[in-house]
Order: sequence, then structure tokens, then C-alpha cells
Amino acid sequence: MLIIRLAMATCVAILWATMASPVSALSLDEAKAKGLVGERTNGYLGAVNTSNADAQALISDINGKRRQAYEDIAKRNRTPRTVVETLAGEKAIQNTKPGHFVESSGGWIKK
Repeated sequence: MLIIRLAMATCVAILWATMASPVSALSLDEAKAKGLVGERTNGYLGAVNTSNADAQALISDINGKRRQAYEDIAKRNRTPRTVVETLAGEKAIQNTKPGHFVESSGGWIKK
């Protein structure tokens, strides 16, 4: 479990490295501050407001990068990707700033 926790530190660094995306004019910080996207429990971003095309492009780009990072960590640690995704989701929600959206069992809530 310690190996997975250490790998998660690497994962968090990767998550923060994807804060700005060249695919979209919208950065992750901006999208979160505007309430367009939020952190999901599964380690991926989700659309709080599904009508914004820039946010959708940003979500797609960042989630693709996250999935690759999770797969790499899972392979290195010989653990299922779902375990890495769950741990990453927990960490991302813990690190979400107050006022930004996170997924809960009832939908989106402001932290």
C-alpha cells in the first residue's frame, strides 16, 4: 500500500501539470472557478455545466492524460487501474479549493 501511496504523489504532480491545456483557451483553474467542471470520485473531471464546449474539450484532454498516468502507475505497481483512479479521486477531492465543485453521491456540490 505504501508503494501505491508514493505513486499517488507522482500522480498528483501529473494532475497539477495538466492545469493548463493547449487544446483549450480555458485553463482548469478557470473552468473550476467558473463552476464548469469538478473533480469526480473516480479520479477524472466531470462537467458541472455540460453546455460549454471549451469545458468539454478541456475535460476530454485532461481525462485522457490522467487515464494514461493512472495506467502507468497501475502497471508499475502491479495493481488494477481502478485502485489508482479511486485513490487519485480521493486526493483530488481533498485538494479541491473551497467554492469549487466535487462529485458526491447526490450529484455536484460546492466544497
